[in-house]
Amino acid sequence: MPALNEGLTIYEVLKSVPKTIQGFSHIELLVINDGSTDNTEQESLKAEATVINHNCNKGVGNAFQTAVNYSLKVNADILVSIDSDGQFDINQIEEMILPIIRKEGDFCIGNRFNDSKPEKMPKIKYWGNRQISRIVSFVGNTKIQDASCGFRAYSRDCLLSLNLQGGFTYTHETILDLIDKGYRVIQVPVSVKYFEERISRIANNLFKYAINTSLIIFKCLKDYKPLQFFLFIALFVLGLAFFMGGFVLIHWISTGIITPYKSLGIIALSLSGMSLLLITLAFVADMLNRIRNNQEKILYLIKKDYFEKD
Repeated sequence: MPALNEGLTIYEVLKSVPKTIQGFSHIELLVINDGSTDNTEQESLKAEATVINHNCNKGVGNAFQTAVNYSLKVNADILVSIDSDGQFDINQIEEMILPIIRKEGDFCIGNRFNDSKPEKMPKIKYWGNRQISRIVSFVGNTKIQDASCGFRAYSRDCLLSLNLQGGFTYTHETILDLIDKGYRVIQVPVSVKYFEERISRIANNLFKYAINTSLIIFKCLKDYKPLQFFLFIALFVLGLAFFMGGFVLIHWISTGIITPYKSLGIIALSLSGMSLLLITLAFVADMLNRIRNNQEKILYLIKKDYFEKD
């Protein structure tokens, strides 16, 4: 559970976690205290949870990476991430991990929108989440219904493979990273409660949230599909060049002169050269992406050896 000033709710949420789950010999409660200034740490310890403190607020993305590293160190088979404010139904943890146990999927993400918009969820937030899910679905070539849900479960193999760059949030990047590496995703319908008086820690400013998450998705698209990414830009620039150049050409055929559109013709030629450079960059980026994929495989083996050497 990532937590930032959740002292009022975290104890009850932690105490409601099932003490036993079939197929598991041990369940550990882990709280990443992300720079809280209230009694979050004390309440978590009172509930017999392991607490890892960040000395300042580093963001839920960094909190998740801290949890991943700890889970690998203690040889956890499955990591379940869930919010610490009581929004989600703790009893659905077993539903979340069941597909992984049955080998039906490698990681599971909650779907809050299985029955359309949840009760009391702001319409603008619902709309924003749906748009982000569409973008993630497009980038990942997989239909994702709720890309922003924080209720999830990951197999150990997924945790070993994850290499995240974003600190603001992790929800979208983990999906794209794992899907790109061939892991199977299962979407589990989950119930959620929204409290009117509560302000979201992540999306309290929808404009800022949209900018930050869009940047993460933009970077993922650049990293995971560089050929398509740069070719699209190149073709767009080339299209502009043809449009401007075609206009000047038609004017020249009609009048025999290019005045007063000489500058437009020069811009069209410049854009044509720029598009050729972008096409070259696209193939270079595709070559670098193959190197990145090999490095990811090497890093996976190094992490596997490091965390499982005992």
